Amino acid sequence: MVQFLIRYISLKALLLCGFTVVVTVMISSFRVPAKPYKYTLKTIVIDPGHGGSDPGCIATATQEKTIALQVSLKLGKMLKDSFPLMRVIFTRKTDKFVDLNERAVLANREKADLFLCIHVNTSSSTVAYGTETFAMGLHKAEGNLAVAKRENEVILLEKDYKEKYEGYDPNSPESNIIFTLNQNAFLNQSLALAAKIENEFKKSKRFSRGVKQAGFLVLWKCSMPSVLCETGFLSNPAERAYITSDSCQNIIATNLYKAIKSYKAEVER
Repeated sequence: MVQFLIRYISLKALLLCGFTVVVTVMISSFRVPAKPYKYTLKTIVIDPGHGGSDPGCIATATQEKTIALQVSLKLGKMLKDSFPLMRVIFTRKTDKFVDLNERAVLANREKADLFLCIHVNTSSSTVAYGTETFAMGLHKAEGNLAVAKRENEVILLEKDYKEKYEGYDPNSPESNIIFTLNQNAFLNQSLALAAKIENEFKKSKRFSRGVKQAGFLVLWKCSMPSVLCETGFLSNPAERAYITSDSCQNIIATNLYKAIKSYKAEVER
C-alpha cells in the first residue's frame, strides 16, 4: 500500500511537472517580441545669428540680427504647433549677444538632433541676391570664404577668443585653411538638410545660390547635423524689402519648417 502511494504521488508530480513545462512553452510562444529601437528627432536648436552688441550686416536702418530673430521665432512656433513633443530650443530669444562657441555648447549639452543657424547675407554689390545654405566644410570658392570670414569675425567681440577657438584668427588666411580641415562628422546629414532647405526656397520662387561648404565657427563643435542658412541679401534693395516684410518672413519660416519636416520624416524612416 505504501509503495502504491509513493508511485501514485511520483506519477502525479511528474504529470504536474510536464503540464507546467507545456504551459510555459505555450506562453513563451505567444510572447510579443520586443520592438526594435526607433529613432525620433526630438530636439532642435534654432540659432538666430548675431544679437546685442553684434548687429551683423546693416543696410539703411535694417540690421541682420533683427531679421534673424524674427524668422527664428516664427519657425519655432510652427515647429511647436506641428510637433508638440519636439523640444525647440533657442540660443537667444531676445536681442542679446551670445558667444559663438556657447551656441554649440548649448546644442551639445541639450543633446540636440539638429542645429540650424539663421542669418542674412550682404555683398559689396547691390545686385547680389538669393538664398544659400552652408554645411561645415572646406572653402571651395572665394565667395564661401568671404561669407565665413564675415560671420566668424564676431569672435573679435569676445574675450580671450584665441584661447577659446584654439588660436583661430579670422583675419589670417593660414588660420582659415587649417580650421577648415576640421570636417563635420555629420556632413552627409547636414548636406541633406541644406538641400531640402534650398529646394523649399526654389518652390517659393526664390533664387537659390545652392548648397555650399565653409568653415563657420558656430558649426565647428556641433555634435549633430548642423547648417547655416543665409535667407537673403540686405544689400539688395528689392530683397531687403522682401526679408523685412512680416508676410515674407512667414514664407521664409515656412520654407525652413517644410525642409525640417521632410528631413525629420526621412531620418525617422
